[in-house]
Amino acid sequence: MLSQRWRPVIFSAVAVCAIWLVALAGYRIARNAKVTAEKVKSYAESVDISKLSGAARAKAIRELEDMLNALSLEERRKARVERSAWSWFDRMTEEEKAAFLEATMPTGFKQMLTSFEQLPEEKRRKAIDDSLRRLREARDQTAGGLGSGKQGSTNSPPVLSDDLQAKIRTIGLKTFYSQSSAQTKAELAPVLEELQRTMESGRPFRGR
Repeated sequence: MLSQRWRPVIFSAVAVCAIWLVALAGYRIARNAKVTAEKVKSYAESVDISKLSGAARAKAIRELEDMLNALSLEERRKARVERSAWSWFDRMTEEEKAAFLEATMPTGFKQMLTSFEQLPEEKRRKAIDDSLRRLREARDQTAGGLGSGKQGSTNSPPVLSDDLQAKIRTIGLKTFYSQSSAQTKAELAPVLEELQRTMESGRPFRGR
């Protein structure tokens, strides 16, 4: 039998080991639960929504929306570069596309559009140019990390077509977005996300 002296020591050691095992299990659960661009890609490739209908199809789309909304900024950009969700988007109905975009746009982006339109023209232009530049840099960096090209390559396609840029500046971003098709809104989505971060940083409201 254990002596009265050693029994508390052994019990304490067992308790410490148990705490470490629980902590390790919690860490592994948290790590596995974290949503990444790779998990989004795997999920999108594992489900063929063209073979789903009704409640099953709606549930699958909601699951993809929830995964995209759970991504960090870096992982969200990576998912866009890999176009993880866009194979689904192309097979959605117009109603599904509209709901999908509404569900996956950042919170408060409509308020951002209103604030953006109230800026002087020069600051609106600069905010868009800065957002496109940072988005291009982030895209090239992510693509470079994935082995899809050289970082900062001058041969990289524009993050937004010249035609859309011209329409945004002529018509106004808020008006143009409200009048656009779901496909055009999808093309604008990453630019709007970057523009919202620009607006939230306060840079467009600062003086020279």
